[in-house]
Amino acid sequence: MNKSILRLAVPNIISNITVPLLGMVDIALMGHLDSPVYLGAIGLGGVIFNVLYLSFGFLRMGTTGFTAQAFGRKDRSEIANGLYRSVIIALAIALLLISLQIPIGRFSFYLLDGSNEVKTLAAKYFYIRIFAAPATLSLYAIMGWFIGMQNTVAPMIIAISINLLNIIFNVFFVQFLGMDVDGVAYGTVVAQYGGLLLSVVLIRKNYKDCFGKIEKQLIFQIDQLKRFFRVNSDILIRSVFLILTLSFFTSRSAAISDENLAINSMILQYFFIFSYLMDGFAYAGEALVGRYIGESNRSALKSVVNKLMIWGISISVPFALVYFFFSHSLLQILTNNFELLVEARRFSLWMALIPITTFAAFVWDGIYVGATASKAMRNSMLIASLLVFLPVWFFTSKLNPIHGLWIAFHAFMLSRSLLMWLFSRKAIFQIES
Repeated sequence: MNKSILRLAVPNIISNITVPLLGMVDIALMGHLDSPVYLGAIGLGGVIFNVLYLSFGFLRMGTTGFTAQAFGRKDRSEIANGLYRSVIIALAIALLLISLQIPIGRFSFYLLDGSNEVKTLAAKYFYIRIFAAPATLSLYAIMGWFIGMQNTVAPMIIAISINLLNIIFNVFFVQFLGMDVDGVAYGTVVAQYGGLLLSVVLIRKNYKDCFGKIEKQLIFQIDQLKRFFRVNSDILIRSVFLILTLSFFTSRSAAISDENLAINSMILQYFFIFSYLMDGFAYAGEALVGRYIGESNRSALKSVVNKLMIWGISISVPFALVYFFFSHSLLQILTNNFELLVEARRFSLWMALIPITTFAAFVWDGIYVGATASKAMRNSMLIASLLVFLPVWFFTSKLNPIHGLWIAFHAFMLSRSLLMWLFSRKAIFQIES
């Protein structure tokens, strides 16, 4: 079981490591141009796509759960039709985004702050990169399908290839053709379609036997579509409330002071770094839990859940110790501002608690996605954000607004873990052995 977990987790962890690299290259390219407005434009445009694409993350998560269960049942027809269904819906959403790009762009730039010059450049970036939406959203579905098929090597190859293509074309367009933000946008578009092409090649090469004659009546079967939209609407609501909670945390940090915003933003980077690592095990949970539920294998299901939690504890404790004892050195990587670093010492405990209070929530997310137990997953997020995070923040911020935010953050993550554990008996483990 441990070998199965690592076989699925390690390639995803490697894939996740490449994500920050791409952002660093984009920043470096824009940072070496003759004005800081280019950096601001990439940041502003990136915020829009982060919100858009995070909202449609259900295309990956939902596809993984459905595919893993079909894989466990050895239902070859649903394995193929599930992929067709997800990609068709992904393309429909993407075409809708492209057709509505002008109102989406205008509304987004109305909400976002920035100088006129930055907004003009960000708009140029947005209206080019939006044409990558069909490839990006289709890749969400395809990546989820691969994971459901117990294959995380293919998504790793695709992710690394996309990021390498992105870097190569960004450098080519900016350094050799003299473009600015439009070069970064075109590089992203080319890389996304290159990744889509590679994914089709890998599917045809490795899974040709799964795909026979296309049967439209099975792809558009009403019961399957209802289940798809029910599960994915729950995941969408869950994702939106997660984004809102983290956005509220950042917004309240800014309201306290610029210094507090800077420190909290830096510490959150180490929250995201830890999340990249734990997501590898969450993806392993998605694949294996879905498979064992499809097989109606209760003993294997319990075993994989227990071992995933043991892996989470084994990783979170060393990370917590490193975050506590080396917090100053880690934050020095992100800033050389002496005053910020001195003030940040007050936050060492909150930084060290991140791995301890968050690992179980990440692991449970993967387990619930594999089980397509979306209703309980959604409810746990709603309770944790509305009935835990906000009330805790409200009362603790009156005593200490700086530390109150972090108390609320850790209470939010712990409550998510506790709620998903409480709901798991009915939502996850009630299967026939």
